[in-house]
Amino acid sequence: MFVKGESPEAREKRVREIMKRLDEHYGVEPPIFLKSENAWQLLFATILSAQCTDARVNMVTEKLFKKYTCLEDFAEVPIEELEEDIRSTGFYHNKARNIKACAADLLARYDGVVPDSIDELTSLPGVGRKTGNLILGHIYNKPALVVDTHVKRISNRLGLAASSDPTRTEFQLMETVPEEFWIRWNTHIISLGRSYCMSARPDCGACFLRDLCPSCDNTELLEATRAGVTSGKSRKKK
Repeated sequence: MFVKGESPEAREKRVREIMKRLDEHYGVEPPIFLKSENAWQLLFATILSAQCTDARVNMVTEKLFKKYTCLEDFAEVPIEELEEDIRSTGFYHNKARNIKACAADLLARYDGVVPDSIDELTSLPGVGRKTGNLILGHIYNKPALVVDTHVKRISNRLGLAASSDPTRTEFQLMETVPEEFWIRWNTHIISLGRSYCMSARPDCGACFLRDLCPSCDNTELLEATRAGVTSGKSRKKK
């Protein structure tokens, strides 16, 4: 859904204006929607966030990280007990298994330190590119693009990506969005997706990016990017 006939120079100018307005609206410091105090807590919170709201995850982890204060606690807890602790986040069987295995892997392979490369991160149980890139950006301040459902949908609507696949979308955005914006892109676009560019009923009339968006008030393009239309197959790793 790239903008037909748009030159790379024109696209970059448009992207920079998009980011300028996003910064003005949401601030230049990217928020972290999931509460955590260290790298492994953010890693586990992100695993829990699959098919679950950030608000629910934060409610669960507020108690969870007080009960389990180190990786050893997660690695050693009986799986059934951990499942009960995280049940309300959904898919708790898989999430509990992945968190336990991930904790054990971090201890065995990395001396308890969350790695800082995408290849090492995605080698951990339950960790996909989305989670890995989140850790790279928010923990290690390395340029990384986190592609969740909001980023995939809105990047397509903005004509900066043209794929229903998160990984393809990520690599397309690497070409269309300057690296200096990568970390902020995710949090800004999530905020935009929650307030204006919703999946089913985007508020194009009120959106401050309407003049920069090729999908604005275009029913066909907006419908093509609704959740469930271009979402693709579900992925086990997040």
